[in-house]
Amino acid sequence: MAAAFSSSQKSYDVFLSFRGDDTRNNFTAHLLQELRTKGINTFFDEDKLEKGRVISPALITAIENSMFSIIVLSENYASSRWCLEEMVKILECNRSKEERVLPIFYNVDPSDVRNHMGKFGEALAKHEENLEENGERVKIWRDALTEVANLSGWDSRNKNEPLLIKEIVIKLLKKLLNTWTSDTEENLVGIQSRIQKLRMLLCLQSDDVRMVGICGMGGIGKTTLARAIYSQVSNQFEACSFLEIANDFKEQDLTSLAEKLLSQLLQEENLKIKGSTSIKARLHSRKVLVVLDNVNNLTILEHLAGNQDWFGQGSRIIVTTRDQRLLIQHKVDYYEVAEFNGDEAFEFLKHHSLKYELLENDLQELSREIIFYAKGLPLALRVLGSLLFGMNKDEWRDYLVKLKSTPNIEIQEVLRLSYDRLDDEEKNIFLDIACFFKGEDKDHVVEILKGCGFSAKCGIKTLINKSLITINFANKLEMHDLIQEMGKGIVRQECPKEPERRSRLWEHEDIFDVLKRNMGSEKIEGIFLNLSHLEDTLDFTIEAFAGMKKLRLLKVYNSKSISRDFRDTFNNKVNCRVRFAHEFKFCSNDLRYLYWHGYSLKSLPKDFSPKHLVELSMPYSHIKKLWKGIKVLL
Repeated sequence: MAAAFSSSQKSYDVFLSFRGDDTRNNFTAHLLQELRTKGINTFFDEDKLEKGRVISPALITAIENSMFSIIVLSENYASSRWCLEEMVKILECNRSKEERVLPIFYNVDPSDVRNHMGKFGEALAKHEENLEENGERVKIWRDALTEVANLSGWDSRNKNEPLLIKEIVIKLLKKLLNTWTSDTEENLVGIQSRIQKLRMLLCLQSDDVRMVGICGMGGIGKTTLARAIYSQVSNQFEACSFLEIANDFKEQDLTSLAEKLLSQLLQEENLKIKGSTSIKARLHSRKVLVVLDNVNNLTILEHLAGNQDWFGQGSRIIVTTRDQRLLIQHKVDYYEVAEFNGDEAFEFLKHHSLKYELLENDLQELSREIIFYAKGLPLALRVLGSLLFGMNKDEWRDYLVKLKSTPNIEIQEVLRLSYDRLDDEEKNIFLDIACFFKGEDKDHVVEILKGCGFSAKCGIKTLINKSLITINFANKLEMHDLIQEMGKGIVRQECPKEPERRSRLWEHEDIFDVLKRNMGSEKIEGIFLNLSHLEDTLDFTIEAFAGMKKLRLLKVYNSKSISRDFRDTFNNKVNCRVRFAHEFKFCSNDLRYLYWHGYSLKSLPKDFSPKHLVELSMPYSHIKKLWKGIKVLL
């Protein structure tokens, strides 16, 4: 799930209106601290001076860009023209949503405000006596005070002030949550079903301390889900922190990260600590909600959330990561975010289309194309939806053709982060699967990769943990199409203009180019040639393979399903298009895997070296004898 389109964003959660001389250094100061402790973005006018009769444009903008307004009606509030003008502007901005104006009657009787009695009546009378004052303006102020006094609010008289402030902030948090839900949930596709599953793991009604993970591939919506649940439940905790961890995080930054976490939770600036023990010392008695977003290193978890006893009863720690292994090693239960299904993907794109004037048929056609390409990945749907819906029909059709050979950079950069965190051997295993072995039996591939000298079981497990591959119910290696395209793109970028200088070749045009020009090089480690694409005769010559000293994987196959009746005819047709030069031979002694559909010679080359071979498969071949003499197999 991800935001389908941006709703009108407010700069502040709440605007705080008060009479400075009355409450700046007592009630309002305490209220402000509690609001900020709870993470409520509050506009607070820092200027202590009376400014004049007309409120500034900056204040007007702040009022207009606040979701809620709190008006602290103290004894001398009405004596300030400035405060009265603030109140009028607040009511103007919220006329249709008066539930977003929250009055606090601080040591004053609400009926005095409503009926303009006591200090409020005296203040209004003085304003009227002022010959410079416009009488119509005073009437507006009177009406505004009556209107505010009729709103639901709080009477501070005979109340425990700290408890009253907590009550106010809790109610505001609930209102913010409801507003957030109504304003943004309609823009978040698929969010509720995912939140429900996450809530089951969080078990918020329990007083124990729980750590819960959110994992999945890049761009799947982990952060969006974490922000949604954070917004919904943060009002249930004493302190909250949503800590975003940079992709280029270095271990030497751990102390500053811990200081940032504590500063957010304790609302202390310039906080300094020594070691992770400070986190336990400061938080072990506090009920906190912490989101550690984008964790890519186990050390981060150990340093910031080492154990449940670091936090007070009822605390919840949420960790988002692409790496399941981190969660498993830290004994964290986790929820794996699923891709969009077809209905969710279409609903998401419909939201995007609202910005543009698209004909219904065009919307249907373009949405189908994007959904097919994105395969349920919210990141891809968002990027392509924003991009393509702004184009005319010819432009987006042209771009969709381009995507087949040139993936979108913004999408690829996000997906590649997981690849960049692999070691060299894991990268090779990933690229082999992306280019050659997607959809193959896992155990079969493990044996081939082990033969190549890789720790294949361990490597594949790492790729699974990092959400780069999955194993389906039939034990087949699966990979999201865009992750596969990312892997193939990495190989293409090894040498964009010269395919002979790439490590792996799978596109028949590139293979044709290399073999036709006899340009095989020692950079090439694998070739998978699909015979069904053959249109011209292709020569397998000694010269073409002479440079391929490190070739370890060679597969010549046919992807088309062939009926038994036509198999011989088809093989003869293909064999006519694959021509072997006299005395053809493989020049690599490193071959681990050789698969050749319809091999037309009667034996393998006489100097063929099988000593490292893991698998030899020659279906529908014309071989009578593999080779002459004895060959040593290791």
